[in-house]
Amino acid sequence: MDFVFSPGAWIAPILTWLNVNGHAFFAGVSRFFDALVGSLVSLLMIAPPWLSILILAMLATWLAGWKKGLLVLGGLALCLLLGMWQMTMQTLALVILAVLFSIAVGVPIGIALSRSARAQSVARPILDILQTLPPWVYLVPCVILFGLGMVPALISTIAYGIAPMVRLTILAMAQIPAERIELGQAIGAQKRDILRRIELPSALPTLLVGVNQCILLSLSMVVLAGLVGAGGLGQEVTKGLTQMDFGLGLRASLAVVTLAILMDRVFRGAIPRVYLEKN
Repeated sequence: MDFVFSPGAWIAPILTWLNVNGHAFFAGVSRFFDALVGSLVSLLMIAPPWLSILILAMLATWLAGWKKGLLVLGGLALCLLLGMWQMTMQTLALVILAVLFSIAVGVPIGIALSRSARAQSVARPILDILQTLPPWVYLVPCVILFGLGMVPALISTIAYGIAPMVRLTILAMAQIPAERIELGQAIGAQKRDILRRIELPSALPTLLVGVNQCILLSLSMVVLAGLVGAGGLGQEVTKGLTQMDFGLGLRASLAVVTLAILMDRVFRGAIPRVYLEKN
């Protein structure tokens, strides 16, 4: 008899137990994220498409500069012309929330790990595994615990984006010149001020690479999540594949590419401006 090692045979009963005994908790989490996504989608679609495009372009101009504003104007207009407006807004809401949550979780973990070489040696193989696991490994447990729809797509996307954000935060903190930190210590700055005013601004270029990876990975996961009823552009890509409709698949794919470019440019321009002005 051949011996087969199957981790799934151990994990599946755990997921079943969690689903049965923690149903109230997971239902509450599902309602929270469902309300969050639904509210953002409703906000993005409350106005006619042309007015929403103008508002989003002005917001991008305010956050990242007029060039990014023009890029948003042209990119969203293209999504509208492709007939993908509603799906684009659904995907935009999912990806914005996923990226923000991934940054909010991944950056503090990365900063904490960067302080200890031993912690990094323990975390490194875990991060390697998390980054090389197929997306389905994130998506299937979320579907089991939270059901079909946008919520498992959002949660699995957040989980998928945390690992690269943690890794690049560790790299960013390691690349900070020691002289800058020593200067802050020499003038008597507190550790919190050194982190906020010296370390994070110095690490921003590499942190922005992490944000870029979060956006790309989030979009790839959202597209796959179309298979579990997440809606958005992923659903249209799935329809194009299952119905052998090349035109639909191409239009949805172009909208995904456009959204990736817009979000990357706006986040890259907005994060340094907002952070540096605030601090």
